[in-house]
Amino acid sequence: MAWILLIIAGLLEVVWATSMKYSNGFTVFWPSVLTVVTMVISFGLLSVAMRSLPLGTSYMIWVGIGAIGAFIAGIILHGEAVNVARVAAAALIVAGMGLMKLSA
Repeated sequence: MAWILLIIAGLLEVVWATSMKYSNGFTVFWPSVLTVVTMVISFGLLSVAMRSLPLGTSYMIWVGIGAIGAFIAGIILHGEAVNVARVAAAALIVAGMGLMKLSA
């Protein structure tokens, strides 16, 4: 169950990071509200998952899901560049997450 909560927390990290972009520095009301609400829930689920998962593993997986998700959201929603270096960096994050999961 902890892994499921951790994955949901990571996905919510993608939501709050994306909505933070749309909040325009917390000057647009609804994206700002979505950012704060999903941030609180994401942190809460992360803390519950950490009750039974190691700190380093939990945090790395959470950040990794958020980083990869934000990378993909940036490409899809904001037309950010897709090039070999950026894709390679994302692949290294995924590889690190996989290795961390295997070692947990």
